[in-house]
Amino acid sequence: MRPRVEGMNEVDDAVLEFFEAQDEGVALPPTVVWYNLHDRLEVIDKSRDTVARRMRKLTQRELLAKVSDDRGYYSLTQKGRAYLAGDLEADDLRIE
Repeated sequence: MRPRVEGMNEVDDAVLEFFEAQDEGVALPPTVVWYNLHDRLEVIDKSRDTVARRMRKLTQRELLAKVSDDRGYYSLTQKGRAYLAGDLEADDLRIE
């Protein structure tokens, strides 16, 4: 079971689950993630800006990694996979 973490929400889980469902090591920009979650899969009703903001927060928690600063591509980290598997405690996800 995943820990309940203050400051995280359903968009965070949707983003992480989307990355997990892709090939390992895939890197995507927020617009592509938003398009798939919002338009194609219809699992969120939030704006593209919200998804981009949440992805930056997930990077602060080390659940996503920004792999290209100039293009804004992100990928799922091992810590992100551990979170999805329920292998982390809420304290492991605090932003320092």
